[in-house]
Amino acid sequence: MSIIKIQTSIRIEPTVLAKIRKIAEEDNRSVANMIEYLIMQKIKSYEYENGEIEATEKEIYI
Repeated sequence: MSIIKIQTSIRIEPTVLAKIRKIAEEDNRSVANMIEYLIMQKIKSYEYENGEIEATEKEIYI
């Protein structure tokens, strides 16, 4: 089964993007994959401290 991903756009300061690009290169990742990875790490950290975040089907709205 394939994973459904939603395309989105974000605004990032040029300096931040340059730093993310360097980290991504060191990890052999694309910038998009690196941003997704960093977001997932933050979610895991938040859920570890605060409990699982519940997302209803309505909130996910695929």
